[in-house]
Amino acid sequence: MGGAARILVVDDDPIVAESLAELLVEEGYDASTAIDGREAVSALEDAERGGRPVQVMLTDVSMPRMGGMALLAESAERFPSTAVIMMTGYGTIEAAVEALRRGAVDFLTKPIVDAELELALERALRHERLASENRSLRRQLDDRFGMGSIVGGDPRMRKVYELVEAVAPSRTTVLMSGESGTGKSLVARAIHRQSQRAARPFVEISCGSIPETLLESELFGHVKGSFTGAHADKVGRFKAADGGTIFLDEINSASAAMQLKLLRVLQERRFEPVGSTETIEVDARVILASNQPLEKLVADGSFRQDLYYRINVVKIELPPLRERVSDIPLLAEHFLKQHAGELEREISGFSDEAMQALRRYTFPGNVRELANIVERAAVLCRGDRIELADLPPQIASGEDGGMLAALTGGDDPGPYRAIPLADALLEPERKIIMRALEANDWNRQATADALAINRTTLYKKMKHLDIEEPGRRAG
Repeated sequence: MGGAARILVVDDDPIVAESLAELLVEEGYDASTAIDGREAVSALEDAERGGRPVQVMLTDVSMPRMGGMALLAESAERFPSTAVIMMTGYGTIEAAVEALRRGAVDFLTKPIVDAELELALERALRHERLASENRSLRRQLDDRFGMGSIVGGDPRMRKVYELVEAVAPSRTTVLMSGESGTGKSLVARAIHRQSQRAARPFVEISCGSIPETLLESELFGHVKGSFTGAHADKVGRFKAADGGTIFLDEINSASAAMQLKLLRVLQERRFEPVGSTETIEVDARVILASNQPLEKLVADGSFRQDLYYRINVVKIELPPLRERVSDIPLLAEHFLKQHAGELEREISGFSDEAMQALRRYTFPGNVRELANIVERAAVLCRGDRIELADLPPQIASGEDGGMLAALTGGDDPGPYRAIPLADALLEPERKIIMRALEANDWNRQATADALAINRTTLYKKMKHLDIEEPGRRAG
């Protein structure tokens, strides 16, 4: 049934406890016993002190001194890394539901069937391993990088953490690249928190979500009467970030005129508000992000080469979620814990089928989309865990599951011919956007919200991918 996992069997009948422990030892487990809840707590304490905590505890419900339910509560509070499986000779649906609600990962009825025990232990160990990995990564990120809101153990993400740690103490300009929803804002905040500017303001602005006519005013401010609607002086985002950090997201959407103004601010640390001749000096650390490859935009002539070289001092690339599938369980559990807490509900995790469906899905909206999916599932869930039926139809049906296989060749025995990744992703991206537009009756704002991108980005993608509404030009 597995490796040398540490199992504690708790039963007031010594014969039952010993026989079950012997069976587990024969199957390769490190099993020990306790005759009631109090003795089990002592065993858990000893294991913790010895640096080899119990991974799974199998406990009877009815026992003298401290029963199984009380032991479950004690374990959940003091030994959260130990997964608990409840056992009883008087199994009822009510008792099972109550045990699961209180944090047990499974509920078995005596006499224990070997096959049921095997499956229960596999689930419990998987649950314990996932929880342990998540806690370890969270501690690592909190202690070393101040990035507790970012979860992931993929090697490319670990490289991101190392770059954050290296660049945070300086005032060096940082450029981030990555698709929408990959967590660029979280990384920017982490750099700020780890810097000497942490006590000063962190100001964020999405250049793609603000009309070009207003973006200059938002960044640099304006004086009263400088344009129609300027009824009072306004302090811009750069001035608001003085002494702190300003994060300019979707910098790829800035116009040529705005790019020139940004170049001057980066070089001289000074600017003039709209309608003013007064020059304002500012000390703000600048972090920028793009959801399109700036190198290509420079080659196309739509992004200034001198600005690109000025901002491309330290570059951090955030991988899309579909390229770090191993992080999906950790992220899903992280978001579930967050949303279940907000809803004041006890949801223990995901069924195997639900998690497999999440791992198959390609997440065009990346981590942001996963967070929204888990929030939706937590709201709709009526049991103690997220089931396949709680997930959105396109995920539950697996209709998107074959996309990654199609891009990478899958099981196709034919000859493999490499093509540029950007070209390979065009058609899948086009299909995803078309499907979302059709599902939202071609409502651009609703489609952008569903895809977790802003409307300006959606317009640009539609134009780039030659997507037109039937009977009307897209734009």
